[in-house]
Amino acid sequence: MSASPFSDFVSHAPGHWPDVSPEDWGDYKWQLKNRINTLADLEARIELTDSERAGVLLAGSKLAMSITPHFFSLIDPNDPDCPVRRQVIPRLEEGWTAPEEMSDPCGEDSHMPVPGLVHRYPDRVLFLVTDRCASYCRYCTRSRVVSGVGEQHLETQWEQAFQYLEKTPQVRDVLLSGGDPLLFSDSKLEKILTRLRAIPHIEFVRIGSRIPIFLPQRITPELCAMLRKFHPLFISIHSNHPKELTTEVRDALGRLADAGIPMGNQSVLLNGINDSVDVQRTLVHKLLRCRVRPYYLYQCDLITGSSHLRTNVSKGLEIIEGLRGHTTGYAVPQFVIDGPGGGGKIPLNPDYVLESHEGRTLLRNYEGETFEYPEPTPAPAEALELLKERSTCCP
Repeated sequence: MSASPFSDFVSHAPGHWPDVSPEDWGDYKWQLKNRINTLADLEARIELTDSERAGVLLAGSKLAMSITPHFFSLIDPNDPDCPVRRQVIPRLEEGWTAPEEMSDPCGEDSHMPVPGLVHRYPDRVLFLVTDRCASYCRYCTRSRVVSGVGEQHLETQWEQAFQYLEKTPQVRDVLLSGGDPLLFSDSKLEKILTRLRAIPHIEFVRIGSRIPIFLPQRITPELCAMLRKFHPLFISIHSNHPKELTTEVRDALGRLADAGIPMGNQSVLLNGINDSVDVQRTLVHKLLRCRVRPYYLYQCDLITGSSHLRTNVSKGLEIIEGLRGHTTGYAVPQFVIDGPGGGGKIPLNPDYVLESHEGRTLLRNYEGETFEYPEPTPAPAEALELLKERSTCCP
């Protein structure tokens, strides 16, 4: 018998909560109620470094700390460089702002026709429906408005936003994000989707969520049954490291896939966390086995206090070079940079086009071999005339 494709998926027992019952551990409401939110919560469970302790104390003025028990159970308590740990436990470096960093690196605030609705691309909008997440990523692009302690507060004008969408026929695609829309109750989310579906020119809806990773218990059969009523509906998840893809996450993603929901993954390239070909290859292969298509690999945005987590652009190109041709194309995400200040997503690829000259393009493949591709040669008029004559004289 062949080996299971899921042999490297691991279920993490609630070691830091030894007395919790399996029923409570599997209840997303228990998970939310028992999140790690304070320095005391952290220090009761793991030994912090001096940098982490200082980072937690400073976090209250920038981006709140919150970690679900499920995600916390993935942290290596003995390794300060654990790739899960570095994503959610603040460090002292967050308090320093590099000269190139900004609070709104994607220029969202300047593209809001209505508070909470970002219209930057011609045919699609970003609808910021909440400022809360199950856990908070330390590199969060929207740390200015997310978690309730940043420099701004999200003020979504719901009715104005719906009216804007109703009066803007070029919008065919709505992305619900925030914060995390899947934190809403089933009934509240259903009301939002119903209102959007009532707008004739909106062809499909997307949800951006890290809930399947942070809180897989939230992906209940009831939620999936509700979501499947609103096809075409897409979900973009956010996983950065293969360690995050546990059996619980795999099963949650399976429930969404079984409900007919196409899923893509958006990773952020992070220094010391997933900035190697080996880690990325393992991640994308596990994602495919979870029926999730690797979609984007983002260069980390220039968010305030993120310099210790950002990599050089060349690192992302190196990773794509190490994936393209060496594994299935389904596993290769598109490497993108969100143009600082509101330029939108700019795709980057290794240089496979070497030169283009006199109707011929010189290319290289993943092995470094070169190939020449000629431009199309138009059929001469006399050849076409001859073919025409042949077609009329032949029975």
